[in-house]
Amino acid sequence: MTDLALKIDNIIAGYGDTIVLNGISFDVHKGERLAIIGRNGVGKTTLLATIMGLTNLHSGSIELNAKPIINLPTHMRAKEGLGSAPQTRDIFPSLSVEENLISGIRGDASLEEAYELFPRLKERRSNGGGTLSGGEQQMLAIARTLLGKPDVLLLDEPLEGLAPVICEMLMDVFEQIAKTGSQTVVLVEQHTGLAVEFADRVIILDGGEIVHAGSSQELIENPGVLERHVGVGLMEAN
Repeated sequence: MTDLALKIDNIIAGYGDTIVLNGISFDVHKGERLAIIGRNGVGKTTLLATIMGLTNLHSGSIELNAKPIINLPTHMRAKEGLGSAPQTRDIFPSLSVEENLISGIRGDASLEEAYELFPRLKERRSNGGGTLSGGEQQMLAIARTLLGKPDVLLLDEPLEGLAPVICEMLMDVFEQIAKTGSQTVVLVEQHTGLAVEFADRVIILDGGEIVHAGSSQELIENPGVLERHVGVGLMEAN
């Protein structure tokens, strides 16, 4: 029985006829933490969108828990165990916090699980989603995704535009999630230092291709790799 949670094989994808990803291949093991980093516009968000079935896949294959999913629509990929918290957050602004969370529940998940991770959401459970701050909306989007009990959690720029104290709190939550070993986490993040510190393994994208793949320790020991491909050293990257 394979221990691969996600297998990406030579995918070429983009929007319409425009190719953004050119020959991307990598595996993610169950319980692993993978960070995907790179400069703006190199294809990171497109990669996560492709895994969720939201782009035009021209060729290649995607397997979730050893099952091909490229012919499945997005909602069926979620049912099979993919969870995505996109940059756009996509909460329901007219629903309360609690109603948003209920919409994400699958199986034996409970609201208390979300409230334990994010006490602030419990305090605001009757508030409309549209009245929350940006940081609170991000908490809500992530909590709702987690209530779907995904095997693989895709996080797209979860710290973007948030205050440092909120970023720290979210990274603590991701650490709690990852420590359970029950979920595989794929993190796309511009806060490169935090991403490298969190991850077991790091992929660097440039021009829609993988230009480096290795352990986070490798990048810590060889900061010139980050400087070359991302444009910042590790000490500057938080």
